[in-house]
Amino acid sequence: MDARQLRYFLAVVDEGAINRAAETLLIAQPSLSQSIAALERELGVPLFHRIGRRLVLSDAGKTLVGPARVVLRDLEDAKDSVKALKSLRAGRVDLVTMPSPGIEPLTTILTSFSRTYPAVTVNAEAAFTPEEVLQAVRTGVCEIGVLGSPDEVRAPELDVVALESQPLILISSPDLQLPLRPEINRSELAGLRLIVSQRGSLMRTLVDEVLASGVEATIVAEVAHRTSIMPMVLSGFGQAVMPSSWAPAARQQGANVHRIIPESYLHIAAVCRRTHLTPPAHTFMEEARRYAAEAPAPWDRA
Repeated sequence: MDARQLRYFLAVVDEGAINRAAETLLIAQPSLSQSIAALERELGVPLFHRIGRRLVLSDAGKTLVGPARVVLRDLEDAKDSVKALKSLRAGRVDLVTMPSPGIEPLTTILTSFSRTYPAVTVNAEAAFTPEEVLQAVRTGVCEIGVLGSPDEVRAPELDVVALESQPLILISSPDLQLPLRPEINRSELAGLRLIVSQRGSLMRTLVDEVLASGVEATIVAEVAHRTSIMPMVLSGFGQAVMPSSWAPAARQQGANVHRIIPESYLHIAAVCRRTHLTPPAHTFMEEARRYAAEAPAPWDRA
């Protein structure tokens, strides 16, 4: 007994006649009849009673229907699982990310993901606002989005995984004389030369609030591409307000890092469509959920 024989048997059951079953299976009627006869010989019992041109299930045939459907369904599930595994081993994840979460937590999530599926290619597009990320996921341009927002991310039509909240920090060159303690008050930004990102970002909003409060700091550069900010800081050109995801790299390059109090937080989330995810994208989101469950406390990154 094999899967082909069971599939032919069920086709006859469902169609009620050899000729209709043969048409459904796209095989010759004599071939189907021979297959059913061979199965009956192997089992040693008739599966159908032949009444004229009609076929009626025998008691043995009725007993076989249920197990036959289970076997074929399990075989399909097994094939689907292998296909999914193959996709994971040699698939592709299309995602879109904003700059700061693109440093962390994206790096940690991708590193964990790649240990299990090293051959999956990740295509990471860039976006600079939460709205751009959400639109790319909604329209199917990318399967997954990683974004940071001043408020908790809400998108009812998407699956949203809140990853962590990153406090804002001040990054400065080691030559600048600032308090030795790990935090700095907003009022202590007075006299600093601030490198800022574009309007609408949380980092720019904090600087604007500081200036509006009467603190006399100077905006010396507005930078769209945040990868340009660190070299400017290290050269002594100015200081930058950034999310805490930048802290490890800043320290490694010799910059100083201070928490800014009162705190402002960038809320980081991963988003995807609720249905029709590819296996690699589904697994990436599972890694994101694991990261969220083990996310560090806000100040651990700073």
